Amino acid sequence: MAKTDGPDFSSASLPRHLVRGAIGFGALIAAFALLPFTGPGSLLLAPVGVLALRGCPMCWILGLAQTVSRGRVRRECVDGRCELVR
Repeated sequence: MAKTDGPDFSSASLPRHLVRGAIGFGALIAAFALLPFTGPGSLLLAPVGVLALRGCPMCWILGLAQTVSRGRVRRECVDGRCELVR
């Protein structure tokens, strides 16, 4: 695996990344959906969701794209010009 210049939000495998997404989005949704029933205590689920998504929902989406494209496309730079190659 090549080291990239930018941040890497990908997971080791696609199923692992999808499980992280389910846990993260589930915890964030539950934190606010359970608020009327359990009070402010349900907001303790929000950090769990943010941790599972590695910061934010957009970070998870970027990681999904990186996980899917890993091994299929790579960036190649020659003489200051970079392009994606298969």
